[in-house]
Amino acid sequence: MFLAWSAIQLWTLLIVGLSFALYIGIAIYTRTSKRSEFYVAGGGVHPIANGMATAADWMSAASFISMAGIISFQGRDGSVYLMGWTGGYVLLALLLAPYLRKFGKFTVPDFVGDRYYSRTARLVAIACALFVSFTYVAGQMRGVGVVFSRFLEVDVNIGVIIGMTIVFFYAVLGGMKGITYTQVAQYCVLIFAFMVPAIFISIMLTNNPIPQLGMGAALTGTDGVFLLDKLDGLSTELGFAAYTSGTKSIQDVFFITMALMVGTAGLPHVIIRFYTVKKVKDARMSAFWALLFIAILYTAAPAVAAFARTNMITTVSNKAYSEIPEWFKTWEDSGLIAWNDKNNDGIVQYTNGLAFDGKPKFTADASGEPSRGSHGQRVIENASAEGSNELYVDRDIMVLANPEIANLPNWVVGLVAAGGLAAALSTAAGLLLVISTAVAHDLLKRTLKPDISEKGEMLAARFAAFGAVIIAGLLGIFPPGWVAEVVAFAFGLAASSFFPAIIMGIFSKRMNREGAVTGMLVGILFTTSYIVYFKFINPAANNADSWWFGISPEGIGTLGMVFNFLSAWIVCRFTPAPPADVQAMVENIRVPEETG
Repeated sequence: MFLAWSAIQLWTLLIVGLSFALYIGIAIYTRTSKRSEFYVAGGGVHPIANGMATAADWMSAASFISMAGIISFQGRDGSVYLMGWTGGYVLLALLLAPYLRKFGKFTVPDFVGDRYYSRTARLVAIACALFVSFTYVAGQMRGVGVVFSRFLEVDVNIGVIIGMTIVFFYAVLGGMKGITYTQVAQYCVLIFAFMVPAIFISIMLTNNPIPQLGMGAALTGTDGVFLLDKLDGLSTELGFAAYTSGTKSIQDVFFITMALMVGTAGLPHVIIRFYTVKKVKDARMSAFWALLFIAILYTAAPAVAAFARTNMITTVSNKAYSEIPEWFKTWEDSGLIAWNDKNNDGIVQYTNGLAFDGKPKFTADASGEPSRGSHGQRVIENASAEGSNELYVDRDIMVLANPEIANLPNWVVGLVAAGGLAAALSTAAGLLLVISTAVAHDLLKRTLKPDISEKGEMLAARFAAFGAVIIAGLLGIFPPGWVAEVVAFAFGLAASSFFPAIIMGIFSKRMNREGAVTGMLVGILFTTSYIVYFKFINPAANNADSWWFGISPEGIGTLGMVFNFLSAWIVCRFTPAPPADVQAMVENIRVPEETG
């Protein structure tokens, strides 16, 4: 069997296998039966380690796999993800993390339930945490499937199942303690995997070893033609907008960026990381280190996007299919890239437009083998005759295929696969812990069965994690969209539900339970309804002419957040103020730790 595998597959199997062995070894070494270690790693994680773990937890498959892919296809418009996610982390570090750490509970529903002195508020927060986490984890499982479907040439569903098994093992065995130190290792893997090919390709294209600088440098052998100028020219020649120009409206750019920013500050699996350090000061330092570690990848992502786009166009567009590099045909077998020869000339025409009615659906012969066209390409049953574009490229493959497009060594290709899996699994583990703690601690221990023993609570948490893994796998097998799109929805839901409740809970002594509960319900119901309508009920209307105020489903969480704030503030004005002890607690949260 192994003799039939390609060198890329063998390298991928070796590097991914070693990384998985490392994760499992850490999980076994850090296994725990203590509640505090399962939920918050005992509260004694070093700020640098916590910063690495937070960076890995936060930089999901959307950051590693999909963000550069979006930028490579949308150009300047794709920068909303870069600005929103980075700005959101700054917001989280400055406005929320230190205060939530001083509050000293295990989870976000813990904070909401105690701050708003209400069982109903806790239940609404639990429901929001589960909804946001399951939406987010769908994108991670999709990323796992994409990686495995290409590099090990297994079915996407099999790839999702493999990822489920691995993440379940170390999430359930070690809890937050196991996840924390596994995420430290995963950060090292993913950042090395992202930067090595970026440095290689930057040197190849611009002779500059720093990708962030290479993106703005002149191409080698072109008498001073800059990379972005070259890419602008290639894009306009093919009928696309110039790469450095934008087509989104200003209001949609603003609303998407804001939704991603405040959504980041309301994500429960990121917030919970700041409960794992000893002191408030350590929470601030963790935020600093995490932002530094995140910046390494985020400042390089636009360069990777530009490199990948340039290499793809120059090696594929207007080339005969028989001359197309082998990487194209390998990815074609995965179903993530496809060619529809509309004029039957054997030349790949890549222009602005749709090559297929939706995503390509390949045909097979009686034996189950792929049907092949006259030029050897995969035959598609939903080919579109409209327009001149003949090429479909799934944007989630751009980072993963980048080393192959640039003809880098096979071990680099395997390294990128391991990095993509590390990014997806690290975030998936954090989300699964949020789900299990929401069920076992917030719902069972704090609401339905307060007298449950610590052993019973831990058992319930592990069963909840098992159930969450199963549901996450199903969402990965039947994803509601491409990775970053699904993740953007999760950020919008977090923005419209958690962020106002947390920020008002910290900075407003007057905000009461009636206002907070009303705001959370209004925000998440409005945002969910808007997304569901345009993405599932009436996708034909999903365009700027039909959107409210020109706001896309990816940015509607900002408007949901505004509705949350407004409804909460109005309701709290006409209902009783919080009890004196709750107001004193709010005042105490804001007092610096050193002053008592």
